[in-house]
Amino acid sequence: CSGRASSGVLCPVLGSPVQKRQESLGKSPAEGHKDGEDLEKGLEMRKWVLSGILASEETYLSHLEALLLPMKPLKAAATTSQPVLTSQQIETIFFKVPELYEIHKEFYDGLFPRVQQWSHQQRVGDLFQKLASQLGVYRAFVDNYEVAMETAEKCCQANAQFAEISEGLHLGTFFFMFLLWFFFTALLYKPVDRVTRSTLVLHDLLKHTPVSHPDHPLLQDALRISQNFLSSINEEITPRRQSMTVKKGEHRQLLKDSFMVELVEGARKLRHVFLFTDLFLCAKLKKQIGGKSQKYDCKWYIPLTDLSFQMVDESEAVPNIPLVPDEELDAMKIKISQIKNDIQREKRANKGSKVIERLKKKLSEQESLLLLMSPSMAFRVHNRNGKSYTFLISSDYERAEWRENIREQQKKCDFSLTSVELQMLTNSCVKLQTVHNIPLTINKEDDESPGLYGFLNVIVHSAAGFKQSSNLYCTLEVDSFGYFVNKAKTRVYRDTTEPNWNEEFEIELEGSQTLRILCYEKCYNKMKLTKEDGESTDRIMGKGQIQLDPQTLQDKDWQRTVISMNGVEVKLSVKFTSREFSLKRMPSRKQTGVFGVKIAIVTKRERSKVPYIVRQCVEEIERRGMEEVGIYRVSGVATDIQALKAAFDVNNKDVSVMMSEMDVNAIAGTLKLYFRELPEPLFTDELYPNFAEGIGRAGVLKGPDSVIFQYK
Repeated sequence: CSGRASSGVLCPVLGSPVQKRQESLGKSPAEGHKDGEDLEKGLEMRKWVLSGILASEETYLSHLEALLLPMKPLKAAATTSQPVLTSQQIETIFFKVPELYEIHKEFYDGLFPRVQQWSHQQRVGDLFQKLASQLGVYRAFVDNYEVAMETAEKCCQANAQFAEISEGLHLGTFFFMFLLWFFFTALLYKPVDRVTRSTLVLHDLLKHTPVSHPDHPLLQDALRISQNFLSSINEEITPRRQSMTVKKGEHRQLLKDSFMVELVEGARKLRHVFLFTDLFLCAKLKKQIGGKSQKYDCKWYIPLTDLSFQMVDESEAVPNIPLVPDEELDAMKIKISQIKNDIQREKRANKGSKVIERLKKKLSEQESLLLLMSPSMAFRVHNRNGKSYTFLISSDYERAEWRENIREQQKKCDFSLTSVELQMLTNSCVKLQTVHNIPLTINKEDDESPGLYGFLNVIVHSAAGFKQSSNLYCTLEVDSFGYFVNKAKTRVYRDTTEPNWNEEFEIELEGSQTLRILCYEKCYNKMKLTKEDGESTDRIMGKGQIQLDPQTLQDKDWQRTVISMNGVEVKLSVKFTSREFSLKRMPSRKQTGVFGVKIAIVTKRERSKVPYIVRQCVEEIERRGMEEVGIYRVSGVATDIQALKAAFDVNNKDVSVMMSEMDVNAIAGTLKLYFRELPEPLFTDELYPNFAEGIGRAGVLKGPDSVIFQYK
């Protein structure tokens, strides 16, 4: 149905629902008067809903008329010596369309005069009941889909005979071919969508129809028939929506799709990428204007037979990836958190919806900018016969998943695609897509879990199932602000099939719902290195994930789990501490140490302006950590951090030697722990309101070269 019609049918939200009619005995005159007003309003709503149905039916009939338009010239051509299609093929393509038209024409002709001559006692239930009783025609229509699709696409691939037909219809040849294709990829589901919408409308009519009204039992019966039909047919339709027929009668199946950031001449562009059984397609979602439906523009595509992850020319320059500094990304996150708090505050204060909508718009802008600017990991695809393309993603897990899916499909795919088919395929992406929304807060359902906030302690115990000795390590990823980031990395366990890391990490969660683990083989031998995305990479041996269930993790005890991946099993333990507990500052009982002791006391004792622990950690990080990615984001090993904490607390003279032997992330983790355990935060309690006000006034703006944090 058109946007105009469907809005009238699906959105009858004016007024309040009518309560079931109750006996008025014992009620005050005021109560009886109120019930009468509600009943009157509900009966008026019936007319409003039915008026929307009439407008919708009018549009639907025009669609069916358009579908029947090519029938006459095709039938005429079928009687000539050179038919475009045989009579049998025509019957197959347009199977049950005339019957559907007649059914809905009769329904419209019956409903129109009743709405025109409206009264509260007007009956329409018999029309809906009769319409529901004819759903068998829809069943036959859908069951014929497979054969009809193949026949219609043969028609689209036909020869110049189409020119004669299209001239007779005063249509361009391309448009006529497109019309036939569009019928069987988009409009085919109009009848089934029609039943879905009709079912929703029946709900609305029942809601506004008193139980005592003669229409009530008839509408209930029609609703029951429609719901039974939908439940029986939905399972059959879903797989068909995911495919379209190509030459040789095979199906071009959608295997995977996702939003990605493409790097185009140094600029980041949001794209929707689709992996089909025979090609990889990159599309741009057009802006919706005036309530029009979604449309895609094809930016480029690569046949899987020509797709490679290797550079076409080894000497070809790898494009530089413009990285956004961590502090600028953090500024965006602070702004997002502040806006979310503002929204919650406005909701609690029951302020006007305009204020909340304005805040939600600001939130979407900031979240979109963060999703665009945060990815930094290259995922490059190359066309053996042409250009190379670069995407930026934030998760090695996702990059590995895309490569695996593509390589697996390359073993069994064949390819052919005309320019007409490309246009058809691009338009079909709206129907075929499985990822419908960018991961923004505004796109989430109200009852959707907000995720976990706090700290997740993870112990990576061991792994088993490797077939040969390797140098093995693991990384941990969690989702945060709509995308996944690498949060921790174990040591490399050398020459083993059963590594025993037994390393603990503390990972900060910010609305997280999933923990991912990737197991790698460390490649020290340069001859074995795989050159992908223009850089040397270690080999992923397996990957897996677990959902972070709030109910399971709230008991604060360690939870042991095993993640299976490609024949390998990794043993983990996890424990969650919510933000309300993790942020509690507990002063140290021992004032001789540095952790949990006020800065003023430590600096006075050390006779310095900056604590020794801060100077030592910063110097070591700057000495050998400036080339590391995510120095303060990636967690260090918890046992190393605790060892350094103990050494600083007792003023161990060998602390500098210990630091030189530890991973730089453990040193960064020690510094973070020191600041977190201060009795009073660096942003002091007294000045915190001023800092909060400053953050509220600040904005994250995109400059010509980078994202900058500045006051408005």
